[in-house]
Amino acid sequence: MQVTGESSIKVSTFQWPAGFYADAGHAGLKETADDLGWLVSKVPAAAAGVYTTNQFQAAPTTLTKQTINSDHQLQAMVMNSGNANSCTGVQGTHDAMAMQQAAADKLGIDPMMVGVASTGVIGEQLPLDKIVSGIAQLGLTKHDGVTKAVLTTDTHAKTITVQCLIDNQKVTITGFCKGSGMIHPNMATMLGFVTTDAKIAGDQLQALLSQTVNQTFNQITVDGDTSTNDMVVTMANGQAGNQALTPTHEDYPTFVKAFKLVLSHLAKEIAADGEGASKLVEVNVTGAYNDLEGQQVAKAIVGSNLVKAMIFGADANWGRVMQAIGQTTAHLDVAGVSVAINGIQMVQNSLATDYDEAAVTKSLAEKVVTIDVDLNAGSAIGTAWGCDLTYKYVQINASYRS
Repeated sequence: MQVTGESSIKVSTFQWPAGFYADAGHAGLKETADDLGWLVSKVPAAAAGVYTTNQFQAAPTTLTKQTINSDHQLQAMVMNSGNANSCTGVQGTHDAMAMQQAAADKLGIDPMMVGVASTGVIGEQLPLDKIVSGIAQLGLTKHDGVTKAVLTTDTHAKTITVQCLIDNQKVTITGFCKGSGMIHPNMATMLGFVTTDAKIAGDQLQALLSQTVNQTFNQITVDGDTSTNDMVVTMANGQAGNQALTPTHEDYPTFVKAFKLVLSHLAKEIAADGEGASKLVEVNVTGAYNDLEGQQVAKAIVGSNLVKAMIFGADANWGRVMQAIGQTTAHLDVAGVSVAINGIQMVQNSLATDYDEAAVTKSLAEKVVTIDVDLNAGSAIGTAWGCDLTYKYVQINASYRS
């Protein structure tokens, strides 16, 4: 990597940033697959988090929020799948803290430097003996097993590594996440973890994470349901050797762009892997009154069950898109809206164009469907991602516990 600035941003093969380690193993929460893992920095790292808005926030989510908010520092995240430790009362809180303590003891660090994340079935007590025994077996490796240990109904691990130059030092940003159903932020049934060896203060990292999540993870929807355990946590350990990043740093825009690339990729991976999904749907809104309304309209379209069913059935029914737009409170020109699907103009000035329906139907059968909407009410934009609604979604969720 010889170039500087935003042109230095490159997607790389998966690797952990300098000073980060991980491991995973089978603790027995699932029948066979790995279900426990951790991320560890060799030094304390700046940390930031964003969490579910569901009122029934799970014990590990609450604990991690309290831990990070204390001083925006972490050195490790320990996580499990197969059990959400949610709606588990006082015992659930004690178990989350015991999980935190077990990881801290194994690593020889303060428990307030350990975050906890859980995902799986709600309402069942955590099998703490299995968790503690599993943590005792974890080591410090460079493999990617933890990216699979957090999966539930996901069909594959979702990962990305991006590198860029900051102060002529190579900075690595690596993220992974899980999420497939119960996806409708803020947040969703998802866990996201982003590690970087860049140097940046915790409060600055928190501001960046909150802003970027609003543009990425909070713009995906699969089924309109918000889970109890969701969070995105970022750790930055400064091992790349750059000067501390602030908004006045010359290379700060480069880092911001690289960071957003990581979160955008992971958000789209979740949308594409929606339970039972066969297609990724992207909605791009232009001509919005402001960015907030642009995002609102984009998410309303991608979240509409009628639109999702239309896309699954490859039905060129643009009226589904119009009704979704009209249900919002966003400013729009009711006589000036346009809609295109995969580049085929279907609506102009709120009236049907002379489009080729067979061409649209064929286009809707593609793996990625892009809907472009112009509200003709301003100059702002918005983007959201989702998936189609298939028979398999009902099948998966009708038997989730079995």
